[in-house]
Amino acid sequence: MTFARTVENIIKYITEGFIEIFSPDNDNYPAVGVQPFGGTINNSLSSFDW
Repeated sequence: MTFARTVENIIKYITEGFIEIFSPDNDNYPAVGVQPFGGTINNSLSSFDW
């Protein structure tokens, strides 16, 4: 009985790994692309307004 249970656990372990590797992704990441610049450009690079 223990030999059959050990073989069953080995087969279960291998098939679960196979399913995990080859199953479709279930990642729910947001669709993020390049974001446009929404700030202001500083034209005077050497001038500081303190």
